Amino acid sequence: MSRKEALEMRSRLLLWFAVLSAAVAVVCGGSVTYDGRSLIIDGQRKLLFSGSIHYPRSTPEMWPSLISKAKEGGIDVIETYAFWNQHEPKQGQYDFSGRLDIVKFFKEVQAQGLYACLRIGPFIESEWNYGGLPFWLHDVPGIVYRSDNEPFKFYMQNFTTKIVNLMKSENLYASQGGPIILSQIENEYKNVEGAFHEKGPPYVRWAAKMAVDLQTGVPWVMCKQDDAPDPVINACNGMKCGETFAGPNNPNKPAIWTENWTSVYEVYGEDKRGRAAEDLAFQVALFIAKKNGSFINYYMYHGGTNFGRTSSSYVLTAYYDQAPLDEYGLIRQPKWGHLKELHAVIKLCSDTLLHGAQYNYSLGQLQEAYVFERPSSQCAAFLVNYDKRRNVTVLFQNTNYELAANSISILPDCKTIAFNTAKVSTQFNTRSVQTRATFGSTEQWSEYREGIPSFGHAPLRAHMLLEHMGTTKDASDYLWYTLRFIHNSSNAQPVLRVDSLAHVLHAFVNGKYIASAHGSHQNGSFSLVNNVPLNSGLNRIALLSVMVGLPDAGAYLESRVAGIRWVGIQDGGDSKDFSKHPWGYQVGLTGEELQIYTSPGSQKVQWDGLGSQGPGPLTWYKTLFDAPPGNDPVVLFFGSMGKGEAWVNGQSIGRYWVSYLTPSGEPSQTWYNVPRAFLNPKGNLLVVQEEESGDPLKISIGTVSVTNVCGHVTDSHPPPVISWTTSDDGNECHHGKIPKVQLRCPPSSNISKITFASFGTPVGSCESYAIGSCHSPNSLAVAEKACLGKRMCSVPLSDKRFGGDPCPGTPKALLVDVQCT
Repeated sequence: MSRKEALEMRSRLLLWFAVLSAAVAVVCGGSVTYDGRSLIIDGQRKLLFSGSIHYPRSTPEMWPSLISKAKEGGIDVIETYAFWNQHEPKQGQYDFSGRLDIVKFFKEVQAQGLYACLRIGPFIESEWNYGGLPFWLHDVPGIVYRSDNEPFKFYMQNFTTKIVNLMKSENLYASQGGPIILSQIENEYKNVEGAFHEKGPPYVRWAAKMAVDLQTGVPWVMCKQDDAPDPVINACNGMKCGETFAGPNNPNKPAIWTENWTSVYEVYGEDKRGRAAEDLAFQVALFIAKKNGSFINYYMYHGGTNFGRTSSSYVLTAYYDQAPLDEYGLIRQPKWGHLKELHAVIKLCSDTLLHGAQYNYSLGQLQEAYVFERPSSQCAAFLVNYDKRRNVTVLFQNTNYELAANSISILPDCKTIAFNTAKVSTQFNTRSVQTRATFGSTEQWSEYREGIPSFGHAPLRAHMLLEHMGTTKDASDYLWYTLRFIHNSSNAQPVLRVDSLAHVLHAFVNGKYIASAHGSHQNGSFSLVNNVPLNSGLNRIALLSVMVGLPDAGAYLESRVAGIRWVGIQDGGDSKDFSKHPWGYQVGLTGEELQIYTSPGSQKVQWDGLGSQGPGPLTWYKTLFDAPPGNDPVVLFFGSMGKGEAWVNGQSIGRYWVSYLTPSGEPSQTWYNVPRAFLNPKGNLLVVQEEESGDPLKISIGTVSVTNVCGHVTDSHPPPVISWTTSDDGNECHHGKIPKVQLRCPPSSNISKITFASFGTPVGSCESYAIGSCHSPNSLAVAEKACLGKRMCSVPLSDKRFGGDPCPGTPKALLVDVQCT
């Protein structure tokens, strides 16, 4: 529409709003309600920023710090799934202890004055083993997951009710005075609903009614479910909900974004794919401006660690390390700070956004204005430049504004730009690992070689190739397939072929290792083809099938097939199919069964000196170590190992798979998180189970810290949002006028050195910089005076501060990089 038409519409909207605002429909749910603009808590509309922090992916000792840092970053709500397969690992046997103490987690959220969102699911996906479903469901007769199926609905309702009643018993719902203001049932069901045909839609209706009938007193949501039945709210998941969300399916429901992906989860064998802070901020601002969004959840705000065997197929042990809080809970800049600035500027005008009439009009071919106004003259505007390549100047309310390429400028008073999504004024930081100890002495290590099982001692036999998951029941990643047969020698070299739908395969012939093969996240099948030395007469083959997590998504998970599907030997012109041959099976490794990764279990086997049996696969290693001093996060370096799992004091720190390189030739992950809560001051037991032939002598222990911080602003950057204040009536805004480089070292460290400082036209950014053609000779001295010896400092972009303008008429920038010690 034209600007004139937009202004006329604005007048009509303001009149309409003044007359009818009191008549907006409200859906009740105890003390938390909602209307077409937002959730309403204690009678007040709320514009809320939420962050996902999953309690099992961290430790109770970490929860207070994680929640505190989220709060400092402008987060109002902490969101988590409930993890069914962790809480009910065996049917009817529940566990809510340690990292699974969801009640303690929510009470910490409440103690810090934040709200909570509980996404029960109970199917959660989440790159979590089996999508969060307990594997015992697999053996329930007649069950079909996530469909209009009575057995599945029975157990799903049981668990959902269990969690709701637990929350009620602790008064954790907002209707009881607790922090939980929102719950979720199911998860992205629309992705698979079509596969269930006529059994899909009735299941959606049943799930919604079942949840609402539990009477939590707070609203329920379904994400990616456009037809979510009233009163359940349909919500958006994805990276671009400001563009892709079709909107609420009822005008009396608010626009909610349950998953704004802060990065891309990583899998073994694929290069990292991050997400820039600028893109995150753009999409959040667009969702608020264009979709009237009032609830945005960052998935993940802290990813954490997939301890033990909890990750799904091929997913790394480190989870969403590129989130605003990294795997260890350290603040990752500039993502955390840029979003904090965005949250602050939105809160400056949240009253206008929640109660004002909204209209929009074109500012150019690829430019648009979204304006919110109230009859009291409060006004907020979002000026959008969709052009990805060039800056543009637009005329808005008789004033020219320069908009950066692919950006949104936010004007909380419709006059002054307080924030631009593409202009990062918060600091960058650099994380580094300091090696604290090495394990380079053979005397430090003992080893135990896993035995290769034989058909004659197999505890389970069948005249067929059994499916992997249904046989192991997820009790182990490993399933041995053992075979014995008579071979008549020929002149040709026999070739063994094994086709697998598992993830990894290790082949042994007559007790000797022959070869390994593996699949990929993108390819669900692979084959091992290798020459094998066979005896004339009796031969024994042992095939170790390995899963690196169970699948977490897709329809009919209960019918998914994994493991070895065909075995044959080609000998000259003869081919023998062993698929229907008698096979013996063993679930898991002997070391697993004996729990030799624990102190008591390690006494059950004879450990030998390192290297006493020569190099070989399927070897367990153990050593003792002391915890590094201090409070920095602790990590173990496994860059010299192949594939396996590691335990510290009996607690698994997760799987590692260093030998599987990415296309760029690097391991996906080499440093592994060891929470301080797992450690004793002295004598910690480290046990490493190595499938391949890694070198434990090159394992080391280190600590992680932020060692460098850097700030970079130009004279076109807005001043810090913290410098803004608004009048009591919200009509006037006051702010600082000068952009500033603001630097802050982590707690217990100070700025010890200025590694770079340039006022003028520095080249590059905080990631790579150099002095440009214009540079003030006072740059270093000014930065040292302002910052040295301090934990935090601020340096304004001011000619006066640097003793004059080094190049009049040229736009200026300031870049300062410092070391924290």
